[in-house]
Amino acid sequence: MFKKVLIANRGEIALRIIRACRGLGIATVAVYSQADADSLHVTLADEAYCIGPAEASKSYLHIPAIISVALTSGADAIHPGYGFLSERADFADICAQHNIKFIGPSVDSMKLLGDKATARETMQNAGVPIIPGTPIVSDPQEIIDFSKKVGYPLIIKATAGGGGRGMRVVWEDADVEDAFNLCSQEALSAFGNGDVYCEKYIQNPRHVEVQILADSKGNVIHLGERDCSLQRRHQKLLEEAPCPVINDEIRKKMGEAAVLAARASKYESAGTIEFLLDEHGLKTPENPTGKYFYFMEMNTRVQVEHCVTEMVTGIDIVREQIQIAEGKKLSYKQQDVKVFGHAIECRINAENPEKNFMPSAGKVEGYITPGGYGVRVDSHIYTGYKIPPNYDSMIGKLICFGKTREEARMRSLRALEEYIILGVKTTIPFHKRILDSEEFQSADFDTSFIEKLLSEK
Repeated sequence: MFKKVLIANRGEIALRIIRACRGLGIATVAVYSQADADSLHVTLADEAYCIGPAEASKSYLHIPAIISVALTSGADAIHPGYGFLSERADFADICAQHNIKFIGPSVDSMKLLGDKATARETMQNAGVPIIPGTPIVSDPQEIIDFSKKVGYPLIIKATAGGGGRGMRVVWEDADVEDAFNLCSQEALSAFGNGDVYCEKYIQNPRHVEVQILADSKGNVIHLGERDCSLQRRHQKLLEEAPCPVINDEIRKKMGEAAVLAARASKYESAGTIEFLLDEHGLKTPENPTGKYFYFMEMNTRVQVEHCVTEMVTGIDIVREQIQIAEGKKLSYKQQDVKVFGHAIECRINAENPEKNFMPSAGKVEGYITPGGYGVRVDSHIYTGYKIPPNYDSMIGKLICFGKTREEARMRSLRALEEYIILGVKTTIPFHKRILDSEEFQSADFDTSFIEKLLSEK
């Protein structure tokens, strides 16, 4: 049993972890930058320590400062949340060297899954469906040669990192050399690793992911899927669970593939297997819907959108993640997992959708959150809070539950109407526009939908 957990993060996820720890009787330690001195996680933690200036590289990414606080405070575990150090195998390794438990998967699993090209090979060997692709390529000609086998378009991807960086779509031979060089340079700058590989580009797919939990006893379960197709520049804006367009057969196969992927990587913790759902595939007797899914990557951390899965399963994912790290057995077996109803999450960002989603840092002059049955708000802001310009623009998440998808949609619209944030621009009006659209109501959309919506006057 952990006695004290340090949260190596900020914002709403830091609060989420503090609350899960409180429910387990575990003391918490917050770390914060100078820009976050007035943040709510600093106030609610049992202890709080400043670890540097506003720049993330000198605070939330500064491993020596975080380890120093953990040792000084007597923390016996560190929860990394998401982003920052959450998928850094070297950080997990350093934690182990100092006899501090990293609340996440093993270093070996993180290394295997953090390199997308290696992860692809592992999944292929395990029988998990993957998109046709290449190993790491060192010359643009290798990509051109691959195109002769599968045709264009192709996508060149950095093997490290994520968030849309180090990725380019190519449509013909003439595009390849420049795209290869740009991807490699961008990946080297962003992730310190310029290696890239290539895949067949699935045009306008749906992005569907499966939540898994795996303990140290060899037990692995999945908690159903989430549809995360509503994205802008590979950044998710709205998620829902379950996916509204797959049938029970595909759902079962996807869940089984996710468990297979976790076992193949000897995974231990909460994690997410991300799939691309191709809705435009060929209809065959074996696949009468024409839909098929492919492994994309695995996220070795808790996801921003874990909340929608919690709403439809009643399972506290962060609590389970902490208990797994303590060496405990999963609280649930696969047959215990029941998905009921529908949940929708709107990411509330401090951005101006009317000005190309320009960040809108500043003082929150007024703040009123929605409430009522089936409404959950995860946020760290309050009236008078100053949103710093140094970090991700997400300032909250609105999660709404309904017995049906339509009930969840209407409840989300009602909650958005009640959600008042004054002093800064937010994505609240844009979420109303999404939920009101015919495409969302009929679930007839894919990853290209947001760009189409933005092009409409």
